This record gives sequence, structure tokens and C-alpha cells, in this order.
Amino acid sequence: MAGIRSYNRRVLVTGGAGFLGSHLCERLLARGDEVVCVDNYFTGARANIAHLLGNPRFEAIRHDVTFPLYVEVDEIYNLACPASPIHYQHDPVQTTKTSVHGAINMLGLAKRLNARILQASTSEVYGDPVVHPQPEEYWGNVNPIGPRSCYDEGKRCAETLFFDYHRQHRVQIKVMRIFNTYGPRMHPNDGRVVSNFIMQALRGEPITVYGDGAQTRSFCYVDDLIDGMMRLMDSDPGVTGPINIGNPGEFTMLELAERVIALTGSHSAIEHRLLPQDDPRQRRPDITKAKTLLGWEPAVPLHEGLARTIDDFRHRFFA
Repeated sequence: MAGIRSYNRRVLVTGGAGFLGSHLCERLLARGDEVVCVDNYFTGARANIAHLLGNPRFEAIRHDVTFPLYVEVDEIYNLACPASPIHYQHDPVQTTKTSVHGAINMLGLAKRLNARILQASTSEVYGDPVVHPQPEEYWGNVNPIGPRSCYDEGKRCAETLFFDYHRQHRVQIKVMRIFNTYGPRMHPNDGRVVSNFIMQALRGEPITVYGDGAQTRSFCYVDDLIDGMMRLMDSDPGVTGPINIGNPGEFTMLELAERVIALTGSHSAIEHRLLPQDDPRQRRPDITKAKTLLGWEPAVPLHEGLARTIDDFRHRFFA
């Protein structure tokens, strides 16, 4: 179970103006922490944190984590990195630098401050898995030279760095493997399946399904994800991870498309396209460790989370 730790900490969130980062900043402030939000706004947006800027316990800094950062904090959540294929393939060299140099810089800061640090890793470290569902002990099936490799291998290298800093310098680390997450404040053009389907349905455009649509994903609502992230950070020191945080409910792309069409009331047709290179056939987390060590499991079912997300997209883009 998660350990009890005092609040009113000063917390650094890299990538804090992004989809996940902004929700995390909000939750940390709500429990009484001071928050230093760092973002270079490549995929993050000031609009995501605009409602927090008047809070005296919130500070926003424009900064790229590939360069060193000098701040005084008690904890670090390292979320900085473009996470959708459209964005991370736009500048693959910079994507790798963000994962690797960013990890080195944040680990160096944690070492200097004796601060606890959490790495937002990804289910992409499993690649196109041949083990299903994926437990943390699975080493993965990753193409090291494909178009997705800048993200997959960058995150794998970041995990290596975290555990080496832990072993060599006794840095207090937490490594979290994030599975597909969705919810309010998602970027409308990030190329992810949930945002794609919602935007296409609300516009009345065809829903583009790649391949035959039989490939599966698991979708975790953002509130559940942030709860798991904070529980991991607050867990006992011996719980380093990696720990899968995601929803084990598994849906095909066709099932997701049909649910989005029904919830939006759209008349969009489903249109099939060629499957991208190295696109995983299936992805589903084994969350046994999260349940056992953190007392965590997702609570928001897909239909409820999709309804909330659709309402957010309607309000932001179709009001």
C-alpha cells in the first residue's frame, strides 16, 4: 500500500502545461503543494494552465529540459516529452534528446537536492508485444530503428538511467509505465485514436480506422491515471517500479469508433486505411503490482470517460 507522506511540498512538474501535466498540477495544488510547472510549449499549451496562473502557490517557467534547470524543490515529476506519433516523429532527434538528456538533467537535479523523482515512462517500451497482457517483467519487442523508435527507445533509455542513478547514486526513483490515457484537455490534432475519433465524429467526417480495426488498446481516464501517478510517488521508498498504470479493459478500434459515434450522435461512416509501420497489434496492462503495492485500480468506465471527454471537446472547439 502507498506510504503516508506529508503534503505542502514544493513540486516540480516538467511538461506541466501538457495534457497529463496540467491535470497533475491541478491535483497537487488542490492538496496544498507548491507547484513549479516547466514546459517549452512544443505540445503543451498555456491555455491548459491558464486557470492556475492566479494561484500564489503556482509558478510557470518556459524551459526545455534538454538544458539544465536550477530550482529548489522537494519532488520532481518528469513528464516532459511529446507522446503522440505525430508530435514525436516531427523531430525524432529532439524527441530522443528530450527523453535522454531530459532524464539526465532531472536526475542530476534530484541527486543534488536529494529529491524523490518520478519518470513518466510508457507502455511503448513493450513495443509490439508477444506477451499479453504485459507484465512489468516483460522486456518487450521493440524495433530499434523504425519511425517510432525515437520515442520507444528514448523512454527505454530513460528507464535505464533512472535505475542506474538509483543504484550508483541512491537517487529515490519511481518509474511509471503509462498506458493509453484520454480525457479533457487532450490536444485535438495529436493523432491519438480517441481525439481523432471524437474530432471526426463531431465534424461529421469519416472515422478513420487503420487496418481491419481488430487491433486492441486499453483506455484509462485521466483522473484515474493521475491518482495512480500520485500514489506511486507517495509509496514506500522500496517501491521503485516500473509499475504499469492503465485500464485493463481491452477494446478493438472498431468498438471504440462505434462507441464514439453513438455518444456523439454522429452519422459518420467508418473508413479503413493502411496500418502504420510498427503499430502494436494489442496493448493491455497487467496491473497486479499497482493493485498490490499502491492499492490502485481504475474507477471510471470507458463510456463515462468518453462522455466527459466529448463534452470537453464540444465546449472547446464547437461551442
